[in-house]
Amino acid sequence: MATQLDGPRLVPRGQAPDALVVLLHGYGANGDDLIGLANGWREHLPGAVFVAPDAPESIPGMPGSLQWFALTLRDPSEYWRGVVAARPVVDRCLDAELARYQLAPERLVLVGFSQGTMLALHVGLRRRVAPAAIVGFSGLLAGAEHLAEATCRPPILLIHGEVDDLIPVEAIHTARDQLAAAGHRVEWHVRERLGHGIDRLGENIACHFIACALRAAKHR
Repeated sequence: MATQLDGPRLVPRGQAPDALVVLLHGYGANGDDLIGLANGWREHLPGAVFVAPDAPESIPGMPGSLQWFALTLRDPSEYWRGVVAARPVVDRCLDAELARYQLAPERLVLVGFSQGTMLALHVGLRRRVAPAAIVGFSGLLAGAEHLAEATCRPPILLIHGEVDDLIPVEAIHTARDQLAAAGHRVEWHVRERLGHGIDRLGENIACHFIACALRAAKHR
C-alpha cells in the first residue's frame, strides 16, 4: 500500500487557504471522479483547498481503477477490516495536507462517496481533533458496534439516492440511527429517483452544510 497519497487539487484564487476539503472517491474510481465537486463549491467556499487523493490500491483486472480496500465478500466484516486497514494511510494524508497548507486540524472537512464514505466516517470520527464536518454520499457506516472508539463528534451529513442499486437507501437510515444512538449529530437527505450517484441538489445541500460547519468551527 502506498505510504503517501496524492491526486488532483484546486487551491483558492488570490488568497491564503483557510480550510481543507478532502474528497474520498468510491470503489473503482480515482481522484478525478470527485474533484469536479470543487468547481461548483469554490464560489461558496472561496478559501478552501480541495484535494481528491487517489486510493492506494489498484483493482486486479481493472486497469486504472483504484480501491481503498478490496471488496470481494461485500459483507460487514469485510467493510470493517477494510476501513481499519486503510485508516493509517488516510490519516497520514490528512496530516500531510493540513501541514502543507498550514491549517489547523479543525479546518478539515471530509467528503466521501460510496466506499469513500465508509472511510470518511471511520477516519473522521477517530481524529485527535474533530474535523469541521463529514459529508457522506451513497455510502454506509462500517463497524457500528465499534462507535465507542470515536474520539470526536463532528457534524455529519449523509445523502443517498432513493433508487440506489449498489448500496440500498436503507443504509442511510441504518447509519443515521446508529450514529445518533452513539451521540453524533447527523443530518440526512434522500434524493428522489436518484441511483448510485450525486445530483445537483445534493451537491448544493452539501456545500451549504460545509460552509455552515466551517463558520461554526471558528467559534468552537
